[in-house]
Amino acid sequence: MIVTTAGKFDQKLIEKAEKINKTVGGTFVLRKNKSISSLHTQFKDHLLMVGKEKLTLHPFGGSEPLFFHPNSSMFRVKQIVRGEHDPLLTAARLKKGMTVLDCTAGLASDAIVCSLAVGPEGKVTGLEKNQYIAFLVKSGLITWESGLKEMDESMRRITILHEDHLAYLKRQSDQSFDVVYFDPMFEETIQSPGLSGLKNMAEYSPLTGDIISEAKRVAKERVVLKDHYKSSRFEQFGFTVIKRPSSKFHYAIIELGD
Repeated sequence: MIVTTAGKFDQKLIEKAEKINKTVGGTFVLRKNKSISSLHTQFKDHLLMVGKEKLTLHPFGGSEPLFFHPNSSMFRVKQIVRGEHDPLLTAARLKKGMTVLDCTAGLASDAIVCSLAVGPEGKVTGLEKNQYIAFLVKSGLITWESGLKEMDESMRRITILHEDHLAYLKRQSDQSFDVVYFDPMFEETIQSPGLSGLKNMAEYSPLTGDIISEAKRVAKERVVLKDHYKSSRFEQFGFTVIKRPSSKFHYAIIELGD
């Protein structure tokens, strides 16, 4: 990973970039007048550009940069605050004070919605296998200002960990989270402008029987899966599907509580 500054920089921004570089274990390169494409050509590696207000990942070999943005969660949070329905919260049956493990956090859109639902009494932990995406999202959740109090508070409460979800699940005690949630990369592509950059860097690892078994052991109440409506995973792993006729993806659950 190459770490550099935005095109317009000063000594303060250089120091910020150098500090971030130490955190991610990358190689710091002075930007000078070099373009992102020329740095890609020279170093043949992913590039993290440090700006005054945001971090941007430029994947090597990919055309779309990736930066933290709450994506659709902002719209969903506003709906929930107004008392409207959210299909994830309905499927997961989240209440104040519950604990949620999001095994496929990505840009944390679903984690933000879950954090709003469980409130300050609860806890949402998100796992991201790619260390650079994990760092980007962790930083964004701390610094992003949405202008909506409920949104900002929900983001600040989330814990993002750079972890493989199977390895993490194996280390957890029985029934240590109320809900364990998965949103794997879809078997069939769903077009979304906010996800184009993510696809170039995300870790693609299929769900397995071992992963679901561990999730069922760790979850106290239920395991929730979000997937394409044509996905074979629902039947393969014994999920009960909550069908949404107008949507390209469904939520499904395995109930574990008494």
